[in-house]
Amino acid sequence: MSTIIEIKNLVKRYGNLLALDHLNLEIEEGEIYGLLGPNGSGKTTAMNCMLSLLQYDKGDIRIFGKEMAPDQYDIKKDIGVVMQNVAVFEQMTVFENIDYFCGLYINDKNKRKKMVEDAISFVGLEDYKKMKPKKLSGGLLRRLNIACGIAHRPKLILLDEPTVAVDPQSRNNILTGIQELNRQGSTIIYTSHYMEEVEQICTKIAILDHGRVIAQGTKDELKKLIKTSEIITIADVDISQEQMNEIRRMNHVFFVEYEHRELKIRCSGGNQNLVEVLHYLQEREIFFGKVFSELPTLNDVFLEITGTQLRD
Repeated sequence: MSTIIEIKNLVKRYGNLLALDHLNLEIEEGEIYGLLGPNGSGKTTAMNCMLSLLQYDKGDIRIFGKEMAPDQYDIKKDIGVVMQNVAVFEQMTVFENIDYFCGLYINDKNKRKKMVEDAISFVGLEDYKKMKPKKLSGGLLRRLNIACGIAHRPKLILLDEPTVAVDPQSRNNILTGIQELNRQGSTIIYTSHYMEEVEQICTKIAILDHGRVIAQGTKDELKKLIKTSEIITIADVDISQEQMNEIRRMNHVFFVEYEHRELKIRCSGGNQNLVEVLHYLQEREIFFGKVFSELPTLNDVFLEITGTQLRD
């Protein structure tokens, strides 16, 4: 696979705020590459720098093997952009909006008409193409925004939190559509602070915090970086501080939290952790409700790597 985007030592400051702190990324052709992090971590700033919409203080950005610059239109014609703020014309219909944005790249009217119709079908707006944006729901408006960014069939698509403030059904439709775009040949960069979305669709992930990459790899590779291998949650249980301390001293247990009659135990290694915990509770005749045993998620990876929680 060839490298689509290469970013080296990217630095961007807003006054005294260091938004990007020597950011390094390498994104291969055919990936759905997730940029994961909380608001303010540098995801949108990084995208705007990739597109040369922002001047940066230091570093290099190469896309399709060429140095990116504001006037590199031969690069930009192969890029589709869907930003988190919906950018469409209120006075135009759905069809006219998509046709306008596609027309920035495709001059042939007949070819463009087919591409616009394909984009409308792809996002499921066939019944709305004569409507104006103000008549659309939030989810449909997001779909229109995506269609405007992908109608010209770009090789690289940048999606900046495209599911913000949409209903679950629209979110699922959008995520399914992104995977289909990837199957059709587009390399995709996807930013989100919804970690479950990134885990669902991304083939490789970089976790950003304070403008730098603190970990990257596949979701399975990232999960191997942390101490947590199993999370046990026990609901509706009454337990004393002394009993918590005894559980904390069990093999493989490294974190115990008890709040609102819910006991949460994090384990590192071991394959009998749940059995041992339940045996402990039963021996002491401690009654409890529902029990869950889960593998770590990307949310657990982020929290443990950044140190936001897990301070015992």
